[in-house]
Amino acid sequence: MIPPEFDYVAPESLDDALRALDEGGEDAKLLAGGHSLLPLMKLRLAAPSLLVDLRRVPGLRGIQRENGTWRIGAMTRHADLQTRDELGLLAEAAGLIADQQVRNRGTIGGSLAHGDPASDLPGVLLAAEGSVTVRGPGGVREIAAGDLFQDYLTTSIGPDEVLTEVRIPAFDGWAHGYEKFSRRAEDWAMVGVSALVRAAADGTCEDVRIGLTNMASTPLRATAAEEALRGQPLDAEHIARAAGLAGEGTDPPGDLNATPEYKRHLARVLSRRALQRAAGAAS
Repeated sequence: MIPPEFDYVAPESLDDALRALDEGGEDAKLLAGGHSLLPLMKLRLAAPSLLVDLRRVPGLRGIQRENGTWRIGAMTRHADLQTRDELGLLAEAAGLIADQQVRNRGTIGGSLAHGDPASDLPGVLLAAEGSVTVRGPGGVREIAAGDLFQDYLTTSIGPDEVLTEVRIPAFDGWAHGYEKFSRRAEDWAMVGVSALVRAAADGTCEDVRIGLTNMASTPLRATAAEEALRGQPLDAEHIARAAGLAGEGTDPPGDLNATPEYKRHLARVLSRRALQRAAGAAS
């Protein structure tokens, strides 16, 4: 399908991009990898009058570690993330996004700013308690993952702001597991689970974080399951008991693929699998 007509600019600095965004008003949209926005435009679900392409803006790509935190440029591609094993959970999730062609173009910043609860990376950022840095007319500010996702396809990034960087803790001493279920290998996740586990010296769970994908209008933390496992032995019995609570407080949308109750069932099953993987690696 062909999208409606639009103007297009590719600024060569962040200041120029912000200026173009301001001049374009509410009908201007930023273009990163394009794998979220362009399909909406072709389906006539989005009709921006101006696309501001960030591909020429310097300083928005790259991965570096600083004081126990990974700093990742917003225009860093999924393909760049998937090859960096030291990124742990983020690398594994990035390697399961759609197919390699999509990963070669899609960007971490574009995915997070789009805020689709069925995307892989929002749930990872939430579980990791990471943050994003944005820049706009009012300057630079940092938004914690817990404050970023507000509703379906809605984030707290202002329409005149540009996401410039993603920050995620390095998680030294932690282990991870990522599980998702989809009808076809390259589809959106019907349900996805991100698990991070830190084991104590005696084999109990010192800390745990569980992020849920496509279980509400935003990504969620499975807090009831986390609380049930924290301080308990990392054995099959306690993991299964905690995972059984993964559906608590969720509101998954029913669709052609599954009913809400089936998605809650998937959340419990996938949480158990992800936690078992993480616990096995932690021990």
